[in-house]
Amino acid sequence: MFSKEEYDVWQICMQTHLAVQDDDMWFVITDGPINIMKPNNALAITAGAAQWVKKPRMDWTSEDKKKVNLDNIAKGVMYKTLDNNMFSKILTCTSAKEIWEKLTQISEGN
Repeated sequence: MFSKEEYDVWQICMQTHLAVQDDDMWFVITDGPINIMKPNNALAITAGAAQWVKKPRMDWTSEDKKKVNLDNIAKGVMYKTLDNNMFSKILTCTSAKEIWEKLTQISEGN
């Protein structure tokens, strides 16, 4: 369970638990939810145009769907470690990254 007094122990256990779930799980904590991208195949890419664009959801592969869902899995794993009082403090967070950052702030007393 999350404890602000024992945050360092919780953090190590959580990092390991998330990594065991999927090698890319830690990226959703550090970088936010994974966006599925595809090369920008525009006929004439002008200077400054993006080389990558979001891939339409209807074109997602099974692997794409799995990667997008990693944020939900990470949130679920963290939710299970929180009591009702602590859960109420992260209730407005929309991503695993936001939850992690909020719990880090709480552990630091901010």
